[in-house]
Amino acid sequence: MNPETNTQVTVNMDQPIDSQVAGTALAPPRDLKHQLLKIKEENAVLSLEVAQLQQRVHEQASIIRRLRNLRAVKWTKPFQRISHWWEQRVQSRTPADLIPYHHIMGSRKKGQDIWISTGDDPQFLIQPVYKEMTREAGWFMLEYEFQCTHNSSQQLFFDLGEGFVSAMSLTWEAPASGRISLPIYLPSGWHALRLDPLTHEATFHMDHVFLRRLSKRPDHLAPHNSSTYDYLEHHKSGTKVLGRLSPIQQLAKVGNNPLHWQSVGEDPYFIWELNDTSELQSGWHAWQFKLHTTDDSSRSTMSRLYLDSGDGFNEVETVNLPLNHSDDAPSSRVFFSKKNITRIRFDPIDYPGEFRIETLGMETIHADESLHIMLDHLSLHHPNHLEKSKDSILHSIQPLCDASGASPLEVVSRLYEETQVNNNTLIDYKAWMNSVEPSTIPSNQAIEQSIRLFAHPPLISVVMPTYNTPEKYLRLCIESIIKQSYPHWELCIADDNSPQTHVQRILKEYAQRDPRIKYTIREVNGHISAASNSALALATGNFVALLDHDDELPSYALYFIAEAINAHPDAAVIYSDEDKIDEAGSRFEPHFKSDWNPDLFLSQNYVSHLGVYRRTLLEQISGFRLGVEGSQDQDLLLRCLPHINATQIIHVPRILYHWRTLPGSTAMAAGEKTYTTDAGIKALEDYFQQTGQQVRVEMGKVPNTYRTHYPIPTPEPLVSLLIPTRDKVELVETAVRSILEKSTYQNYEILILDNGSIEDATLSYFIAIQAQDSRVRVLRWDFPFNYSAINNFGASQAKGEILGLINNDIEVISPEWLSEMVSHAIRPEIGCVGAKLYYPDETLQHAGVLLGVGGVANHAHLRSPRSSLGPFARLTSVQNFSAVTAAVLLVKKRTFNQVNGLNEKDLTIAFNDVDFCLRVRQLGLRNIWTPYAELYHYESISRGSEDNPEKLARFNAEVEYMQTTWGPLLEQDPMYNPNLNRSKPDYSIASDALQ
Repeated sequence: MNPETNTQVTVNMDQPIDSQVAGTALAPPRDLKHQLLKIKEENAVLSLEVAQLQQRVHEQASIIRRLRNLRAVKWTKPFQRISHWWEQRVQSRTPADLIPYHHIMGSRKKGQDIWISTGDDPQFLIQPVYKEMTREAGWFMLEYEFQCTHNSSQQLFFDLGEGFVSAMSLTWEAPASGRISLPIYLPSGWHALRLDPLTHEATFHMDHVFLRRLSKRPDHLAPHNSSTYDYLEHHKSGTKVLGRLSPIQQLAKVGNNPLHWQSVGEDPYFIWELNDTSELQSGWHAWQFKLHTTDDSSRSTMSRLYLDSGDGFNEVETVNLPLNHSDDAPSSRVFFSKKNITRIRFDPIDYPGEFRIETLGMETIHADESLHIMLDHLSLHHPNHLEKSKDSILHSIQPLCDASGASPLEVVSRLYEETQVNNNTLIDYKAWMNSVEPSTIPSNQAIEQSIRLFAHPPLISVVMPTYNTPEKYLRLCIESIIKQSYPHWELCIADDNSPQTHVQRILKEYAQRDPRIKYTIREVNGHISAASNSALALATGNFVALLDHDDELPSYALYFIAEAINAHPDAAVIYSDEDKIDEAGSRFEPHFKSDWNPDLFLSQNYVSHLGVYRRTLLEQISGFRLGVEGSQDQDLLLRCLPHINATQIIHVPRILYHWRTLPGSTAMAAGEKTYTTDAGIKALEDYFQQTGQQVRVEMGKVPNTYRTHYPIPTPEPLVSLLIPTRDKVELVETAVRSILEKSTYQNYEILILDNGSIEDATLSYFIAIQAQDSRVRVLRWDFPFNYSAINNFGASQAKGEILGLINNDIEVISPEWLSEMVSHAIRPEIGCVGAKLYYPDETLQHAGVLLGVGGVANHAHLRSPRSSLGPFARLTSVQNFSAVTAAVLLVKKRTFNQVNGLNEKDLTIAFNDVDFCLRVRQLGLRNIWTPYAELYHYESISRGSEDNPEKLARFNAEVEYMQTTWGPLLEQDPMYNPNLNRSKPDYSIASDALQ
């Protein structure tokens, strides 16, 4: 049965067969007169059974079509009327014609159709008499009578628009004689069916062909046909399979199923050669696919497309394809291509294992359609937009559009891209919850033993305001405290005069059950800050934990807080990691936080939950402040900061809080409570005013984030920008020109540090640029290249109060880049300042440095799209990192000299910036990264890669130096989280946690 035979012939079932199939040997017509008399006699018998009449009508319909081929249409009208009557009476079953298509001839013998196979690949086309009945997708039973001299291997092919291929077929063994019943699924938009009855020459009988609609998927389907059934059932009408998959690397077939594969490595891939590149012009496309993997579905699986626009495949033009493990539906993926696509590389999985391709297709769609598809997806999968209408989502993102100047389509696309990563994160998190988290939680017996060893077991007062809390969630919340394995707690509840009477009833019930539960009912509604103060007034514990009335704590939460207090007796504030929990109790969106990150906290309240405070500290600041409701927790910590030092703020890197997502809650979406951002701005403005800082605050790029503008003194401090270079005039000229032409900050000098340039064009440029602008100086340094040494030389020649280490392969994007960086560099508590750098393809090159990731260090969020917000809007927030890259780095000159500059002895090329930042950090200064200083960085164009033995030996020595000098910090970066990936800088869950 050769699927390639005549695969380019597509039969349109909406046109008469005689206009499509020519030169086919048809069986001779029956004796029409005899049949007419027979019909009249049968019509006279009113008791004719339905099945008999159906069979006769089929016979007459067959005559009609054969007579039509003979142009004898005038005899057929009575039978057409009967056919139409039967079509109305019986909608669940239609007769079907067998159209000889290949290697088949027909004859008539003793009133029966006799078929002759004239080769080893006989083929029929099957055409339903009433195609309308099969237009709606659904399950059918293909039924027919078959008789041959022996059993036969038969095969049914489906043409869905690309001809007949073996991957789209069903196979079965037909008995030598009997009625065949084969369940099939016909998707909407199917083109043709082809039945291959034999695999050799023979004479056989085949007749009485029907398609009968079924009400549901049959319970028992042949396992060997399962992939075809699955594909057909989930085939989307209009989806176009534009080419053929060719296995290229680390792939092996499993059995005879062309859709069943074995990955034998970690980088298997197919090439998808396109038939018609005109169908993949630049624009919006929809990819539909389904993979079934044989391993545990909780394992993280991210397929990926690589798009070739004529220059080959690369890591930039890629599309992530998170697999849908939740149900049997195919995964759909919308994406935008800036260029025409000529080839596609498809990476199905990234680990050894079996998989089956069950759906694969793509179509070009309009921008409006892509917007609707993505909005539907956000309402199902984006934590901030669950179950929202399209209009509601568009309304809620308007502040993002206004802040960024982006269109709704661009913002929706950005949010949609976030879910393509979050789906994978969700899979990782489920695996982490199942396999890792339980192993880190001590048994109750171990906890009891540990508590007995505490020098000072603290009493923890859990403070909780309530107001009209739904009964279900109020009970869950209180029960989560009662179930705490740490026994030294009290629950202090203040109800804010709830009109719904069940709240007071439940509080009274629990207070009677457990003497550790206290409550008070406020006489008037005062909102959350006033109610929190009423609850705080009930507290007698050493420490106070804050809990919202519909959230939950895991049973071990207070134990780990008490453990941290005993490990840090001077602790004043303790906070933990957290996740979200939906109405059904499912956990998602883990927030694995850094240790105390002051500048991130000034950009957003990342501390949030679980927050625990020393009670005397809260009494010192008079508890919660009225007038900042919506940001009362952030305001509380802001007012604590002047009374404590950074070492008293302790981070517990464990999920100890489940934040409930309900419609209208801040957990569900920042846009649900627009007043919270205004309250946050007020809290920050008051903090800066009370601490004597003239800092202007405005909303950040997303709600509930903030941008702080620090003042630059007058006159502006001189900044010396040091740019090492050697020839490659086009690079240094671009860098210098962009600084001179785009920078709004004007008080700077540029020191071009020439490391032995010899090209005439370069030397001529040096002469010209110094003549054109007095702020530019060229200093010659004729020694073997040593990045640390040449910058130390430049610093010694600099006149500025602030030094800027600048690569020769950068280009300014944002005109205020230097003003933004100077405003931070001049702050007395700040050491090094880093910028947001992009590759030319608009993906991230630098957004801070993560220690220990990938070995020594790596750049956070490397290769993320420029439009990405990052996890919890980190890519839009000023924040502290342990280190930043020296490709664009500002630092006070006195600080540079205080640590003796860069290490030109041990770190001549690599990691000198990381080492420098860590030595600055040892001075007690904070290194900071800002997303508001944006530049392009054409990384390492000027030097190339570590690709020869000499360079590799030097690089390995520098790695060894970093590991020896900074080993503990490389093991655990305080600005990262131990639960996050140390192999990739994408803030995904630690890979070793999933093994």
